Amino acid sequence: QRVLASTLFLTVHGFYTASDDVMELSPSNFNKQVLQSDSMWLVEFYAPWCGHCQRLTPDWKKAATALKGIVKLGAVDADQHKSLAGQYGISGFPTIKIFGANKNKPEDYQGGRTSQAIVEGTMTALRSLVKDRLSGWTGGSGHKSGTGSKKDVVELTDDNFDKLVLNGHEVWMVEFFAPWCGHCKKLEPEWTAAAIAVKEQTKGKVKLGAVDATVHQGLARRYGIRGFPTIKIFSKGEEPKDYDGGRTRPDIVAQAIELFSANVPPPEVLEIINQDVFKRTCDDYQLCIVAILPHILDTGASGRNGYLEVMRKMADKYKKKTWGWLWAEAGSQAELESSLGIGGFGYPAMAAINVRKMKFSLLKGSFSETGIHEFLRDLSVGRGSTAPVRGGILPTIHTVEAWDGKDGQLPIEEDIDVSDVELDDLEKDEL
Repeated sequence: QRVLASTLFLTVHGFYTASDDVMELSPSNFNKQVLQSDSMWLVEFYAPWCGHCQRLTPDWKKAATALKGIVKLGAVDADQHKSLAGQYGISGFPTIKIFGANKNKPEDYQGGRTSQAIVEGTMTALRSLVKDRLSGWTGGSGHKSGTGSKKDVVELTDDNFDKLVLNGHEVWMVEFFAPWCGHCKKLEPEWTAAAIAVKEQTKGKVKLGAVDATVHQGLARRYGIRGFPTIKIFSKGEEPKDYDGGRTRPDIVAQAIELFSANVPPPEVLEIINQDVFKRTCDDYQLCIVAILPHILDTGASGRNGYLEVMRKMADKYKKKTWGWLWAEAGSQAELESSLGIGGFGYPAMAAINVRKMKFSLLKGSFSETGIHEFLRDLSVGRGSTAPVRGGILPTIHTVEAWDGKDGQLPIEEDIDVSDVELDDLEKDEL
């Protein structure tokens, strides 16, 4: 089996060659080729083992040739370049992004996957870009797309360092540089370009700063700076750490997102008590993880809390994903269960719903940390099997009372008075 898997991987690895009009992109050339380019780019993020990616390849090549000199088409092996894929939130394959007017905010390509459909969708996007340029639209920053702005790199000094970095609530990546340093000059455009992307993608929770160590020598001595550039990471309540990763924009952004994800709290696991909770959670997140838990009379409070604790651990483990987490008691949301093909038995059950595509995938393994992890891991890399939501629309959600955290109570039965029953009469009845 291992030999077969290895052979399969080797046969599909490397979809594009130098003779194709599709450019293979990686962290080392992505910034220069795509982000600093004036051209529009369509970039496919693929995985070598992905069947849909393999089927797309000939059409992607054909479209690249048809659009040569007009729009550029590229491809990123997301298995090999996970940091670059993670920077753009890639969770399924193939995913196609359009890098147009604002390179820091690429758009998802939603068109067909044939060469004809790709060319038509691209030309529509290109016409929109040209129209925006004619009307003087600049992408919001007033700077060339993808180059960032120096104001997004915070200039740190002896006067403001402690207040901003040590006493602030954000995570900081700080470059200590010297104006005469050649390596610092080489890093500057990458650091500047990364700053705007980090600001947008972490909502300002991770910041990039710079210290001129020749001017603020006290700061340089405090942190033992002996060479330039030196990059240090400052997280509240922790000792500063050296950053030893790559010095390209994608590398820096990937590290910043990693820091952001590590410090963000896990999403809350919410009970589905009304339509608003369900719709808001599923609309706001890429995937909605929904569990249907057994009736409280079947598990008691301790059993239900055990299931919820498993969900919380998984929500924490996968908090880097943009997923919402919900649960409902069996029978309380019958239409939801029916739309997911759960209905009536097999509790606890779990489904992952993509509201935008109206598709879902069911947990086939055990409702345990191991079983759910395997289920979500397969979804993360596009391996999970999916089915359309029944009816093609979100089901009706009923308003119910929230669980009070207590054991369930059996309904009180009325006492039956048997004092008037004649036992002799009962003996005469025929069976």
